[in-house]
Amino acid sequence: MISGSSDKTTRQWDLKAGKEIEEAWGVCEGMVWAVAVSRDGRWVVTGGGDLNGELKACEVETGIVKTFKGHSDEINCVDISADNTLLASGSWDETARIWNLETGKLVAGPFKSVGWVGAVRFSPDSKKLAVRLDWGTCLEVWDVQSQKLDVRIGKPGGRGVTLTPIFWTNKNKTIIAAFEFSFPADPPSDLDDYTIYEFDAATLETVGAPFEGHTKFINGLALSFDGALLASASNDNTIKLWAFESRQLLASFNFTR
Repeated sequence: MISGSSDKTTRQWDLKAGKEIEEAWGVCEGMVWAVAVSRDGRWVVTGGGDLNGELKACEVETGIVKTFKGHSDEINCVDISADNTLLASGSWDETARIWNLETGKLVAGPFKSVGWVGAVRFSPDSKKLAVRLDWGTCLEVWDVQSQKLDVRIGKPGGRGVTLTPIFWTNKNKTIIAAFEFSFPADPPSDLDDYTIYEFDAATLETVGAPFEGHTKFINGLALSFDGALLASASNDNTIKLWAFESRQLLASFNFTR
């Protein structure tokens, strides 16, 4: 496992032993907000920085580090395509960009969004890019080849950004995201995106029943490789495990700070 931190490092861990494998990599000059590993294990990508975004890819075997320049503000999220060739990044500069991992060149974008970008995710065939904005109040789908917006739902919140991941499901047909439909003019102090929805990727209309159970905003989301299980973490101090198709809550784990 690879982790990134506000201590400006990335670290590699042995999951079975629970120990760090080697010394931390001091990749970024600013805080590390996002980490991704290519499926072939060749690349480790980090995103972060402070006022100037830092986006870098380290080739694991050689240790060579590539820098991708273009964003004008902190980078919040990254994703690598399933074929290990493309890198997507999202930033406080309200854009998402797509890069060639091998050459380091920009190949699509910037995709100009309407708010701060908190999550990006390639479709499994890499033809589409899903983008989640602000406090989960806006969701977009972009066509990678035409570089045009296919569909958008919701409005930017303007309060900041949450970095909760999003996922494609059902063979490119749907997207899973924590989302807030009703955004009050004078929002409460607590964030409201504590419900998970499945969206039709073509229309962004909701599909099936939502995943309901959390009482505070969701800050983590993970989907099993076979798409059967969904895990969610929340500021209500719980982690919940769901059966994806039935929406049944299988387990809830409580934690205290």
